[in-house]
Amino acid sequence: MPQHVRVLLFARYAEVFGADVIDLSLPLPATVADVVGRLRDHPGGAELPSRVLCAVNRRQAGPECPVEPGDEVALLPPLAGG
Repeated sequence: MPQHVRVLLFARYAEVFGADVIDLSLPLPATVADVVGRLRDHPGGAELPSRVLCAVNRRQAGPECPVEPGDEVALLPPLAGG
């Protein structure tokens, strides 16, 4: 049974997708990689880089990190600094 996950988009990602929040329906079990893969199917998803920095419930998470119903997954834009 599909469950809902909220995806938060910031900076360039919000521009590309035309929203700062997307609610996704995913079959469980799911991972961050599944969330990113599903986003690639949305309009603008082709703009995502091959590796996307993500956080689950405000904690940095790798592609293999599990995602549970009701979780917030944030796509964090590349950081620049010096």
